[in-house]
Amino acid sequence: MVDNKNASPRVGLFVTCLVDTMRPSVGFAAVKLLEDAGCRVVVPSQTCCGQPAYNSGDRADAKRIARLNMRAFAGCDYVVAPSGSCGGMIAKHYPELFADEPELAHEAEVFAAKCHELISFLVDELGIVSVSARYDGVVTYHDSCSGLRELGIKSQPRRLLSTVEGLTLVEMEDCETCCGFGGTFAVKYGELSGAIVGEKCSHIEASGADTVLAGDLGCLMNMAGKLKRNGQRVRTRHVLEVLAGMAETPAIGEAEEASL
Repeated sequence: MVDNKNASPRVGLFVTCLVDTMRPSVGFAAVKLLEDAGCRVVVPSQTCCGQPAYNSGDRADAKRIARLNMRAFAGCDYVVAPSGSCGGMIAKHYPELFADEPELAHEAEVFAAKCHELISFLVDELGIVSVSARYDGVVTYHDSCSGLRELGIKSQPRRLLSTVEGLTLVEMEDCETCCGFGGTFAVKYGELSGAIVGEKCSHIEASGADTVLAGDLGCLMNMAGKLKRNGQRVRTRHVLEVLAGMAETPAIGEAEEASL
């Protein structure tokens, strides 16, 4: 399942800020899946992907952050992120940042070409067709905006989920519609964000699933908070945790309750 021309690629894991600070188990799940696929995983010292600065119009800081990350992962064959949002930033927007700086433009293009969202990397680059995992439950999948629209991630997670023992996947209505998070969008337009996530959670509940999965932690935290406030008992998990067989970890939101 691994390309024979590069049977043991050196893969740099771009952990992401939210995974590092809020849900480290997603990072451990990412390492397990990559190592199971035959990769040598490294986790260089790194920083934010720069998206908050980029989306807020702070090009100077976005460039500074991008340069730090490009240098940090310079020795890697690939760079993967457990997030369509961060993956989209480093794979699509870094070259745009340096389009007017010829000396850095080529470096940014070379770097972006080796950057991938983790599930698409496993399926599209390494040819992984199945995982060894079990999850006893009915799940529904939320397609995050950046992963779907910037990186074309749609069939890949569903393909791998279909190989998880005990798991039944049901599609919710409007699974491709935004959850309302959008990073700084949720801060700037709180009322609108709340209405959007309310509609999303209605579709999740109507699906009959006991668990909602997604590939972006920001989306999951937003949906988990709204589900909890509504008194809905649907669990939220990052899709990598299920694919890696880490169903024993508390669902998002449950860990915070357990620590009180």
